[in-house]
Amino acid sequence: MSHQLLEGKRGIIFGALNSSSIAWHVAEKCHEAGASFVLTNAPIALRMGEINELAAKCNAQIIPADVTSEEDMNALIDQSMEVLGGKLDFILHSVGMSLNVRKGKPYTDLNYEFMHKTLDISAISFHRLLQTCWKKDAISDWGSVVALTYIAAQRTFPDYSEMAEAKSILESIARSFGYHYGKGKNVRVNTISQSPTMTTAGSGVHGFDAFFNYADSISPLGNAPAEACADFCVAMFSDLTRYVTQQNIFHDGGFSNTGVSTEAMAKFASI
Repeated sequence: MSHQLLEGKRGIIFGALNSSSIAWHVAEKCHEAGASFVLTNAPIALRMGEINELAAKCNAQIIPADVTSEEDMNALIDQSMEVLGGKLDFILHSVGMSLNVRKGKPYTDLNYEFMHKTLDISAISFHRLLQTCWKKDAISDWGSVVALTYIAAQRTFPDYSEMAEAKSILESIARSFGYHYGKGKNVRVNTISQSPTMTTAGSGVHGFDAFFNYADSISPLGNAPAEACADFCVAMFSDLTRYVTQQNIFHDGGFSNTGVSTEAMAKFASI
């Protein structure tokens, strides 16, 4: 994307871990579009990832933050505005983690302490972020906040476990806070429901390869890759979408509106 759609805009990008992360691609695309931004992730994730390489490429500062900590969130917003020299114009919330999935716990035998952490990290953190920005008046008029979600918020995918509940809450927060932020400060809040994507987090879900291939065979356009999602995020951060808010927008090659494909029918017909 060569157009400078985000020239002069300032933001925060959550969740870039390595070059497989959607947030990593979003950072690259925002940089190409002329934006300046800070990168953030949990301290432990920063130690595991390759984010320094991305920061150098995009001339971005890294600010560690635990999204479950109000203290860290306050510090992140304050430091970001100080580093960037003013209010924020866009934020990407690309945060999600389930200990139950990581530990292989089935949905019918969840560890509830793990589940509380899942909901706090993957969903409640979005409200914490928006509330912190609201109280600090940290987002410029007509700013844009986007969180990444998945269709498991609407449909059942058994191995996605309690992340489905987390995504449902995330989308509800976008609608609810989107109302208040729109009425109060002309700020847009939306979620993007992305195709299954070969990220570090996605590939940790049991049976992900088969699931990825299934969605790809159903979607008329095929699965949307991370780079395309990043382009879409740039569009959502730009002034071209300034009247889009409280929406959950499917970026999935048509999967969400397709019942069955000829490829899938052919496989079942041969059984």
